[in-house]
Amino acid sequence: MEKNYRVLLYYHYVTIEDPEQFAADHLEFCKSLGLKGRILVANEGVNGTVSGTVEQTQAYIDAMNNDPMFQDMPFKIDEAEGHAFKKMHCRPRPELVNLSLEDDVNPHEITGEYLDPKDFYQKMQQEDTVILDARNDYEYDLGHFRGAIRPDIETFRELPDWVRDNKEMLEGKQILTYCTGGIRCEKFSGWLKREGFDNVGQLHGGIATYSKDPEVQGQLWDGQMYVFDERISVPINQVEHNVVGKDYFTGEPCERYVNCANPECNKQIIISEENEHKYMRGCTHECRVHPRNRYVQEQDLTEEQVQERLDALKEENAQAL
Repeated sequence: MEKNYRVLLYYHYVTIEDPEQFAADHLEFCKSLGLKGRILVANEGVNGTVSGTVEQTQAYIDAMNNDPMFQDMPFKIDEAEGHAFKKMHCRPRPELVNLSLEDDVNPHEITGEYLDPKDFYQKMQQEDTVILDARNDYEYDLGHFRGAIRPDIETFRELPDWVRDNKEMLEGKQILTYCTGGIRCEKFSGWLKREGFDNVGQLHGGIATYSKDPEVQGQLWDGQMYVFDERISVPINQVEHNVVGKDYFTGEPCERYVNCANPECNKQIIISEENEHKYMRGCTHECRVHPRNRYVQEQDLTEEQVQERLDALKEENAQAL
């Protein structure tokens, strides 16, 4: 069945003199086309993902590629059944991806070797290769390349410190790094080279491009790819599908992400629908009994119903001891 909507993922490092004005003008342009999504604008370029009908997204691609600043900007395109976002945002930022470096990396000056999907696939299987995931821990937990290292980080800016603390894992190795669309690796691979790691390769276009390659077909990827929109996850490996995500409470195979119902916590957890109801979408007891628990509000549970579920969990825990 043909899908009438598409999701575009893109970035481009190019100097933008007035990011605030550009963002304001670009927001109006996107709204005029009927797009929804999230675009970041910085002095160093743009990073965006938007959704719309085939006609709307094509109009956007054409307009951007007709602008000399963005004529070489590639787009990753996913078919979709509807919008992947609720609203349209276009915001100025100090930098497109936050590594919080005192001396920032300019990908035009230094970056790792670009590897197309076939090269990346082949190098992954070579000796003395380490595959380093440049994404956050919760992204890795849903899906990753087979054998990839999982840095224990919650945000991208923590990655340099993690590398410095774990240098022995990488020294003397061929380092392959990857991220969702490629933008994080542009800076991170350059930073690795600046730190003295010589043999650094990055997956050009990211996992999103790797999944679409007709020859590689997403092989050696396990699980799903986390995406920052309403879809939450998308499949990558077209040959086989191995579930690597684990239910937060039971450890059973699961690929369903939700946010903790406590708005002050909002932790992302992988959880089955059954356990979401059982634990009232709270990652801890404190989150379950939080006065603003969103699950309780959505389900319109009475105090008695909440207490019944809490008592059932308490009894189950007592039996397990």
